[in-house]
Amino acid sequence: MPMTVSPPNTALHASDAADEPAGRVLRQFRLVFNAVKTHFQQVQKSAGLGGAQLWALSLIASSEGLGVNDLARSMDIHQSTASNIVRALAARHLIDVKRTEADRRSVRLSLRPEGRLLLQMAPSPFSGVLPQALARLSEPTLARLEDDLAELIALIDTNERDANLPLGL
Repeated sequence: MPMTVSPPNTALHASDAADEPAGRVLRQFRLVFNAVKTHFQQVQKSAGLGGAQLWALSLIASSEGLGVNDLARSMDIHQSTASNIVRALAARHLIDVKRTEADRRSVRLSLRPEGRLLLQMAPSPFSGVLPQALARLSEPTLARLEDDLAELIALIDTNERDANLPLGL
């Protein structure tokens, strides 16, 4: 009597793959990405701003007279990206942009009442859930995470410039 071989149970194999370390880590990344995405969607819905714009608005509120370069440094983004965010906030009349007397190229940013009201309605954390969570990790944990992510990034085709783009534009 000929022996028949059943086709492999694909559902079983998918489940087995999910139990492998790579599958478990993938699920962890999904949790992080989806938490970030959900927060940005809540920000957009309640404040009508992108996450990076809200974060910038909150930094301007906490440091009246902040300059664009200072804002870029605080958000760890490129100066041109910060300038674009400032332009968008000013166009919506949420901030004032004033040139300094000493250097006409330099500007000082201040919050308008409309911006203050928007911040009161917006969900926190203003910086986003990921930067807030990373700030709460211990130095040894951050060092391990940095090393491990560097190894992962080396295996992915990335553009180094993307490191200075905010997640919630």
